[in-house]
Amino acid sequence: MNADLIARYSAPVPRYTSYPTAPHFHEGVGEMDYRQWLEANSQGALSLYVHIPFCDRLCFYCGCHTKQVRRYDPIATYLEALNSEIALVAKYLPLRRKVAAIHFGGGSPTIVSPDDLRRLRVTLDENFDIGPDCEISVEIDPTHVDAEKLRAWRDFGMTRASVGVQDFEPIVQTAINRPQSFEQTEMVVRTLRELGIGSINLDIVYGLAHQDRDMLLRTIELSLSMQPDRIAMFGYAHVPWVKKHQSVIDTATLAGPADRFAMAAAGADAILAAGYDAVGIDHFAKPDDSMARQLRDGALRRNFQGYTTDGADTLIGLGASSIGKLPEGYVQNIVATGQYCRAISEGRLPVARGFALSDADRASAQAIEELMCQYAFSVTELRARFGKAADDACDDALHASFNEDGFVSFDGDRFVITDEGRPFVRTIAAKFDRYLAQGKAKHSSAI
Repeated sequence: MNADLIARYSAPVPRYTSYPTAPHFHEGVGEMDYRQWLEANSQGALSLYVHIPFCDRLCFYCGCHTKQVRRYDPIATYLEALNSEIALVAKYLPLRRKVAAIHFGGGSPTIVSPDDLRRLRVTLDENFDIGPDCEISVEIDPTHVDAEKLRAWRDFGMTRASVGVQDFEPIVQTAINRPQSFEQTEMVVRTLRELGIGSINLDIVYGLAHQDRDMLLRTIELSLSMQPDRIAMFGYAHVPWVKKHQSVIDTATLAGPADRFAMAAAGADAILAAGYDAVGIDHFAKPDDSMARQLRDGALRRNFQGYTTDGADTLIGLGASSIGKLPEGYVQNIVATGQYCRAISEGRLPVARGFALSDADRASAQAIEELMCQYAFSVTELRARFGKAADDACDDALHASFNEDGFVSFDGDRFVITDEGRPFVRTIAAKFDRYLAQGKAKHSSAI
């Protein structure tokens, strides 16, 4: 593809795991708003996101809210607050709620000791209805986990493991401070299967320091040899103005837009050739996997964890920095763990900021999510659901000049991104973002 076209469409835009995106959250939404939203939340599916903001080692590429710890004491203190937050949130819900899915992110959730993990499960069971059909997914760093911890997570109820690979090349691993052998990773995957974990996905990153197309393809080949149920292939987001530790990475070692585009295309071709289905911009799944089935059924969703099979109307965020989504809007917890723990000790919901949704926001969010998941949406269906708010949300974007590049088609009802335009879906979706131009946030490259 033309390098100038790639450069133009690779301008920094959000990843659209929410709309409006997190930089537009504000302190005008606080604890009382969240409490009222919880008290009104009596029906519909509910899921939980639990954030563990600690790691044994800080990876230079990481964009998550986490910090390195050398002692377990801060983790134990944090987990006490986390258990208390679970009980506090449940107290404000009008009914004991059934949970459809739980996702543990970080940081490194596997840093939690088996004893504390058992205690956490007791707290969750005391406050929510978590049945055997609940999907429990856990992010795993294979360099800092052993069989005892994996057994503890199996006993906790883990049904899906998300294993971080990033890249197996030593020169890349050194640059990003992530030494991790294939043998380590393969042993963890094998142990998970022996423990009966039914779904395993591997996370790969392209665009890392010193990485080139051949390195990425070698990493993909090794990853495919482990027969994962899903593969996520993310583009590295270099945002040192947000994550200062990324400043350690020499920008001269990072690929430019054209090379990133070529790496992503080659990586996707290799995964597709192995029999996986493409799911959105960065996921791949075996055809019989639930994510591939939901894509075919038009039921695929996107939330703060990226593409998901979780269709819950309400997502409760638990832990420092975690974000929740309720029908009324978004809430984000305090980021700093000390301040988070202090708020919990004072009996307060630890909300730092949020965003109350209007009907136009909901219409824009629906259009953007459908573009990110299905590469298309129906204006007629959007109007049927949101009325005039759909026109307020979409009119300007529907008439933007995409067609000169052949990346979209619009027949008055169906707005469709063409096959050639799919790599640029984030840039196209950004045209439906009514807040993007109002903020000062800087985002990562769209490629």
